[in-house]
Amino acid sequence: MAGETGIFVGSADGVRQELVLRRANRHGLIAGATGTGKTVTLQVLAEGFSAAGVPVFVSDVKGDLSGLGMAGSPTARTHAIFAARAQEIGDTEWRYGELPVQLWDLFGEQGHPIRATISEMGPLLLARLLDLNETQEGVLNVAFHVADEEGLLLLDLDDLQAMLAHCAERASELSTKFGNITKASVGTIQRQLLQLRTQGAANFFGEPALDISEFIRTDDRGRGVVNILAADKLMASPRLYGSFLLWMLSELFETLPEIGDPDKPVLVFFFDEAHLLFDDAPKALLDKIEQVVRLIRSKGVGVYFITQNPIDIPEDVAGQLGNRVQHALRAFTPKDAKAVRSAAETFRANPNLDVATAITELKVGEALVSVLQEDGSPSPVQRTLIRAPGTRVGPLAPDERALLITTDAVADKYDTLIDRESAEEMLAAKADEAVAAAAEAQAENAEDKASAARAKEQARIAKEAERTRLATERAQATATSPWAKVATSAARSASSSLGRQVANEVGREIFGSRGRRSSSLGAQLVRGVLGGLFRG
Repeated sequence: MAGETGIFVGSADGVRQELVLRRANRHGLIAGATGTGKTVTLQVLAEGFSAAGVPVFVSDVKGDLSGLGMAGSPTARTHAIFAARAQEIGDTEWRYGELPVQLWDLFGEQGHPIRATISEMGPLLLARLLDLNETQEGVLNVAFHVADEEGLLLLDLDDLQAMLAHCAERASELSTKFGNITKASVGTIQRQLLQLRTQGAANFFGEPALDISEFIRTDDRGRGVVNILAADKLMASPRLYGSFLLWMLSELFETLPEIGDPDKPVLVFFFDEAHLLFDDAPKALLDKIEQVVRLIRSKGVGVYFITQNPIDIPEDVAGQLGNRVQHALRAFTPKDAKAVRSAAETFRANPNLDVATAITELKVGEALVSVLQEDGSPSPVQRTLIRAPGTRVGPLAPDERALLITTDAVADKYDTLIDRESAEEMLAAKADEAVAAAAEAQAENAEDKASAARAKEQARIAKEAERTRLATERAQATATSPWAKVATSAARSASSSLGRQVANEVGREIFGSRGRRSSSLGAQLVRGVLGGLFRG
């Protein structure tokens, strides 16, 4: 368990080996072959940190660590072994007991869902997660930059896919400002996102995003809460697993204040199967991991990597790991022998111990231990029997897990997905507005065409009406036809001529031939009388 200044790890020839709390934020390594006792060592350290009031985060790759939430049992098959171990090392404080736990699961099946937004993850980790090349990573950076400039929230995978499609549509415009953006690069990223979605990553990206302070809790007895991430299913997506762990460290680094070396850590992380964080990682990502591990110490956070082989950890990171527990390694191949030599060289020498030989001879539950002392120097490596755990060794039953999920401090705060307006919805709204505007313009053009057609038709109708009116007027004007006018004129002419002839004849008869003037006057008089008669 834990004292005021250290955590009881085990005993070496009757000498207690303790992990000094003031140096526990200087990180650590638990290594060893499968079945040599790494999980129990992790369990013992988690118990010690919790008892000291230090919150803990552990990734539960095999499902065994969920047992931290329940006390061990005298009826368990391991009871005799643990009781004998406690007696052998003089652990008079050993007893069974549970720890306060919070259960988490990226997929929301075995614990509260953990979510992060696309923006929080950032282009660097996403590029690693999607296994993008340099060109494709550049396109991803452009998408993030444009989203920031235009106030478009990137929360989930739908948002990122919509943003990439938006950039592809504006490729010619954006390329002049940010460099070449090809539809081929965008298409590759989209396919990788689709593959990531099939692995269940859509459950991880979204809201409500995890408040990292949820990991930093103590219970009403002052014990640090142990946060257990169900990672058995997550292991099928190693890139997602590694990127998620690095994201958590980055979030802590950006959130927590600088405090130097506190009397005890603010939080301790245990990352099982740590090699997944480094496998095939590009140099930029390795640099990021090394930077975070190196600097997060000053935030009071300790990071402990658990892996089968110590050479899985890059040298720049391994150099930051001051507290070391090395379980047995098997030297069956030249590579195994190299790993043994490398592991032996990382310890402070002990003149009474052949480290390279001891590593291959360690029993289950036995380890080589070297921890940082009060002055910060590593202790000489000691062959140590690891103390027995007080919590259950093995997984929780489903009903036990359900009970812990419903009664912890988080309750249902993260269980319900929130889908607020973000890039996808905003871009869709803009697209709808553009379609509506185009339809409106088309409608206006159609209305203009219809108006012109109506005006043309009205002009035709007016012209026809004018033609009809003129025809009517002509018809009215010729109510007596031109031939009637001619007949009337001819009749008038004829009556006038006949009258003149009759008048002349009557005038000659009456007035005789006494001069032309008298005859003419007489004829005029007679014509006037006769004309009246003919006109009548």
